[in-house]
Amino acid sequence: MNRPVERWDLTLGLDGGSEPLFRRISRAIVAEIQRGRLRPGVRLPGSRTLARTLRVHRNTVLAAYEELFAEGWTESSRARGTFVSSALPQVRPRAGAAAGSSSRCAVAAGFDLRPALEQQAPGSGAGPAKLLSIGVPDVRLAPTVSLARAFRRVLRDSPESLLGYGHPQGHPRLRAALAAMLRAARGLAVETDDVIVTSGSQMALELVGRTLLAPGDVVAIEQLGYRYAWRVFQQHGAVLAPIAVDAGGLDVEALAQLAERTALRAVYLTPHHQYPTTATLTAGRRIALLELARAKRFAVIEDDYDHEFHYEGRPVLPMASADNAGVVLYVGSLAKVLAPGVRLGYLVAPRSLLREAVAHRACIDRQGEHTLECAVAELFEQGEVQRHARRVRRIYQARRDFLACALRRELGSALAFEVPCGGLTLWATVVPGLDVEAWAARARGRGATVYTARQYAYDGRVRPHMRLGFAAFDESEIAAWVELLKRAL
Repeated sequence: MNRPVERWDLTLGLDGGSEPLFRRISRAIVAEIQRGRLRPGVRLPGSRTLARTLRVHRNTVLAAYEELFAEGWTESSRARGTFVSSALPQVRPRAGAAAGSSSRCAVAAGFDLRPALEQQAPGSGAGPAKLLSIGVPDVRLAPTVSLARAFRRVLRDSPESLLGYGHPQGHPRLRAALAAMLRAARGLAVETDDVIVTSGSQMALELVGRTLLAPGDVVAIEQLGYRYAWRVFQQHGAVLAPIAVDAGGLDVEALAQLAERTALRAVYLTPHHQYPTTATLTAGRRIALLELARAKRFAVIEDDYDHEFHYEGRPVLPMASADNAGVVLYVGSLAKVLAPGVRLGYLVAPRSLLREAVAHRACIDRQGEHTLECAVAELFEQGEVQRHARRVRRIYQARRDFLACALRRELGSALAFEVPCGGLTLWATVVPGLDVEAWAARARGRGATVYTARQYAYDGRVRPHMRLGFAAFDESEIAAWVELLKRAL
């Protein structure tokens, strides 16, 4: 049987009682077993090691171990050492602890907490095999071999600079690579110092919240949208104002009416592939929104979370590329083009705000993971990221088309949809008379989670839509879960 092995020196608190020292040691070990710190099957340190740690004679530790064995607390093997008895029950969490020992890690706080955040949000809680609405890339396609090689190279070539403290704005090599990409592919006239590297786009949104918002500020959001962004703004005291979304993206006329009634601090939107409907904000609305923001002096938080994945024609350039008034805060991520576990995002903003964001970053996280940043920068410089993006874009387009064909063939009488020009998901409308929530519940009963529009709606109201992902699945997997949806119907 494989036993857990204690690899660290065992620290024990010995009281100053009048009992012999070996008994105080054995009693301290029993107390740690009783409170769950030392668990059944765990190997105890060798007598020499524990004697050195406690600064006592080895014979004292041997006497303590003999007493523990005699009382049934331990079991021993001449060849392998002394272990906490595997016959003992596993200690469960409890409020207190045995006399003479310190308490277990508390289950409940002994002070008042802030109101708890809601626990479930779109995109969390299930793996791609079960979450059919997931809008993430297929991590099986990630360039892991190239990334591992880049890690080895950068650590070999510059360990001193990468393993020490660095600048909280991010490694200059990755910032330069990102700036070059943004200039060439997205039309932004940016330099290295216009970019801050973050731990994913979520940290970029958090930095925006910290630098931009004060309690009571009004932030307009898309009525169907990204709850994790909403949470950030609410945590900083913002009042959220939902704006309708249609086939042309955010309703900018409704936003203008809101701006006449109240002082807007910001609007948050996903204009390239609206989350979750995939609609692209029309050119006219983009122009009108930038002019409105300039006139009313509010910030436009542009979340361009999956820019690389546009399949029909050229991707629409970000609003930040046409911003002449300094109103756009541009948030991006490498999670979709590489993998969600590669926690790299970025924020481009006017330098006055960026300086504040860097100061907040230093308080939150001190700095990023510069080894990872430098390795990914090398992939950019070698063209590996660009080649990988082109390769997976072709794969995801084929999967999008396969899903569309399968849905039309198997569920054409139940669903209507437009094939999206970009993104990693499809937004479908159920036919009148079909209860989308009941359908989703039956699918969950068969082991597959499908998110309906209600999970993305700020008002929580039921709407006859569901989100279906395709990027994280190969064609056989897509066919299987379309069949599952059909059976659930």
